[in-house]
Amino acid sequence: MKKLVLLFITAITIGVSAQESVVLRYNYKKGDIYEIKMKMTQEMGAIMAQTTNTVMSQKTVDVKGDTIVNESKIEKMTMDMVQGGQVMNYDSSNNDDELDEMGKMMKTQMAPILSAVITSKSSSLGDVLDVAIVPNLPKVAQMGKQNSSVVYPKEAVKIGTTWSEIKDESGMTMKIQYTVKTISEKEVILAVGGDISGMATGTISGDMTIDKSSGVAVNSKLQMKMSVQGQEMIMGVEGSIEKK
Repeated sequence: MKKLVLLFITAITIGVSAQESVVLRYNYKKGDIYEIKMKMTQEMGAIMAQTTNTVMSQKTVDVKGDTIVNESKIEKMTMDMVQGGQVMNYDSSNNDDELDEMGKMMKTQMAPILSAVITSKSSSLGDVLDVAIVPNLPKVAQMGKQNSSVVYPKEAVKIGTTWSEIKDESGMTMKIQYTVKTISEKEVILAVGGDISGMATGTISGDMTIDKSSGVAVNSKLQMKMSVQGQEMIMGVEGSIEKK
């Protein structure tokens, strides 16, 4: 009898766990500071290969009701590129005497980007309401889009729940679908998939780990396989966010 009762309780526990639901929201508090690291890789066969690493700081400067205002700034950037047999390396933390001529040229070009401050206003669901960049630089705006948050559904989610969003970037339309894989005490893991159309066509795959308390994607790994004007390209994006 005791064994039957134990099995019954275990079955109920498993059933409740399987049906656990959670409401995903961004719960930034005024004064919160996060460090955002992003690694982006691009490969186009023998034509080009590039790896860019970026470290950004983000501070929550205001929270009013459902509206969150964050300020972000690029603190460091490194770039390694091979194109047409030419090798180029750049590290924003290097002094002039540590850079070759190509690196010095890159430093001049990157200086305005590294000084820019991005102020974004968004809802607790992740909908971007407004973005201001000082100075206003298209390249920084593009980086801001690449680092944009997941837009969460209004309803609670559980294992198996799916939702989607559409993003338009650089002439491409990306329809992204998120599926809840697991829910634990502290995290929600999402499987990511989707399609790319427009100037490039292809697919998106990967996963994200969401911190339940803050709503932040503490880890993410995505891959985009695309065809651009008949040339195959593989782009990878890995990100992590850590509270300081």
